[in-house]
Formats: sequence, structure tokens, C-alpha cells
Amino acid sequence: MTINHFLTTFAGLPVVDFGGGPDPADPAAVAWRIDMEDFEASEEEFAAAFEKMLERSGPAGPTALIVGEWGSAYETTAPIELLVGNASRLTGLRALFLGEMSSEQCEVSWIRQGDITPLLTAFPALERLWVRGAEGLDLTPLRHEGLRELVIQSGGLPASVVRAVGACDLPHLTHLELWLGVAAYGGDAGADDLEPVLSGRTLPALTHLGLRNAEIAEELAAAVAAAPVVSRLTSLDLSLGVLGDTGAASLLAGQPLTHLESLSLHHHFMTPEMAQRLVDDLPGVTVDVSDPQSEERWGRYTAVAE
Repeated sequence: MTINHFLTTFAGLPVVDFGGGPDPADPAAVAWRIDMEDFEASEEEFAAAFEKMLERSGPAGPTALIVGEWGSAYETTAPIELLVGNASRLTGLRALFLGEMSSEQCEVSWIRQGDITPLLTAFPALERLWVRGAEGLDLTPLRHEGLRELVIQSGGLPASVVRAVGACDLPHLTHLELWLGVAAYGGDAGADDLEPVLSGRTLPALTHLGLRNAEIAEELAAAVAAAPVVSRLTSLDLSLGVLGDTGAASLLAGQPLTHLESLSLHHHFMTPEMAQRLVDDLPGVTVDVSDPQSEERWGRYTAVAE
């Protein structure tokens, strides 16, 4: 999945646009998507679209909700207050994707998020939370027993958010995916900021770890190679970043990875020989080394930055 193609399914449900087409036979069996055609739509226009979605999605509201362009997303914060203020009308909500926009609508590093802590507090039954964009993103560590999947996609994820995720008490989280990005867009996290997660002290149910789109992919590979949490993962994803032969060698020299079901490294800067060595040395693992990149004169680059 790239950020320039909208999801057709979310949380295992087909995506339906809030404003068009016939009503689904079961409004709780689809993922509803709100997206303003006018990139500069007002807050009032988005609120009206939200009401229209609620009218169509049934008495408990949507099971899964995708929020796309809410209007001037490059300068207007995500509609977190609107969602939280309507929590009593969204009792069925189990999956939320906040900020699914293409680069034509708003570059990923320009999307203004906000403090997502109130969302988790207001929706204790939420199982999946996806967030795209990290401008203004904030999180206060908390306990949430419902969350199973947390995905934060960014061109640059602040270290403060990375540390907050590691400090959260999420006893049932099985899937964590962080797009760390590049320093030029606020991605100032290092491997040390991930230590609580990598050590295995937090997130006791974790089985999938994605540290993607990272300018520090080589550093992450070295940290992951010795990370206690890896022994209980079934899948590891270090794709979309700048991983090269040094990082790949760290992975091979570290703890065994043969217990993994999958290892994703696509969009990388490894030589063909090293990529093949990874595949050969992990014969029982599905290793994705597709989409090799060539280092340009200005250096390596992540798949998603601006």
C-alpha cells in the first residue's frame, strides 16, 4: 500500500463513501469514508458531512471510519474534538483511520494532527487506530485495553510520540507500525527512543512490529538484531527506508530470525548479493527484498518524506 492509493477495505470491511451510492444492506458491515472534495472546505461543511454519515451508518454509528481531507488539512487540525464530542453516537466504532489523504490533497508531512489521547480515552472499545501525518501530533501515555492495532504513518515522527507509544500500557496490542521518516520533517527519533518496545518490557501481546520509512534504518537494524522483543514476533517490517548492506549484515549477525513468518525490507539500498543472502539464509521466512533503489548523488531517501 502506498499513500497515493486509497484503501478499498479497512478493518476487513469494504469501504463506502459517505455521500454517494445506495445504502448498504448492513451499514455496520462496511467502513465509511468521509472526504471533502473541496480541499479548503470549512469546519461547518465537514461537520455537515459527518452528520450525513451518521444518518446513513446506523444507530451505533460506523464500525469502521476513515477520515480523509477535512478541509485545509495543512493548517486545520484534525477533527478530533468533533469525534470525541460525538462519542455517545459512535458506540459501535472499532476502527478509525484519521487522515487518509493522497499527496495531491495534502503532503503527508503537512497534515496537521493533534493530541490523539482524547480519542483513545473517549473510545475504550476502539481496536484499530491509524493516523497519517505527524504535524502537531501528540500522545500522553495511557492504558487502553481495547487497542489491537496502532499505525502512525508520517514523513517525520517526533521522538516525543515514539517515547509516548512505548510508555503506553496496551496489553492487547498485537500490531504496531511506526513510519519514522526523516529529520528534515521532524523525524528526530533514534533507536534509544524505541528501547521500551524493543526490550519487550511493554506491549506484551505484540506479534508484528513495523519500523518503516526510516532515515535511520541502519541504526534500527542493529538495534533490532539484539532486541529481546523480536523473539516473540511473527512478522517484522523495516521497509520503505534506507536499509543497505550494513544494516542487512547486522540482521544476519544478530539473533536468529528463522522463527519469523515474514521479514519485509522492500524499498532498500542493498546490493543484489546481500539481498539474495538474506533470502538464502532465512529459507523458512517470506523475505521481501523487492523494489531495490539506487543511491543518488545526494544520498539515500525514504519512500515517503514530504
